[in-house]
Amino acid sequence: QVQLVESGGGLVQAGGSLRRSCAASGRTFSSYVMGWFRQEPGKEREFVAAISWRGGIRYYADAVSGRFTISRDNAKNTVYMQMNSLKPEDTAVYYCAAKIDTDPYYSDDEYDYWGQGTQVTVSS
Repeated sequence: QVQLVESGGGLVQAGGSLRRSCAASGRTFSSYVMGWFRQEPGKEREFVAAISWRGGIRYYADAVSGRFTISRDNAKNTVYMQMNSLKPEDTAVYYCAAKIDTDPYYSDDEYDYWGQGTQVTVSS
């Protein structure tokens, strides 16, 4: 069983930055594709970013491309998401997710393990 523990959410002003972390325990972290998703109240969960098992392939949603950066440190069993130039529309609960595979996926249906979710609020 894989456990994902998130940290780094909170409240920030528009234009500010946050760094999200997601630490994994259980099986070998380097075997996982990792993704970040977000969900606003009353809306479906949406893809934000994903990274391949070795970090060489990264996908981003159009809404965050150029502002968010996903990365991973397999020695620390942790995936990160640096969020810059934050906008009020980035406000959501953010989730990290994992799947045992090599290449990343856009769809949340593909992921097998999920973090607890952490609120990110961007004030205008």
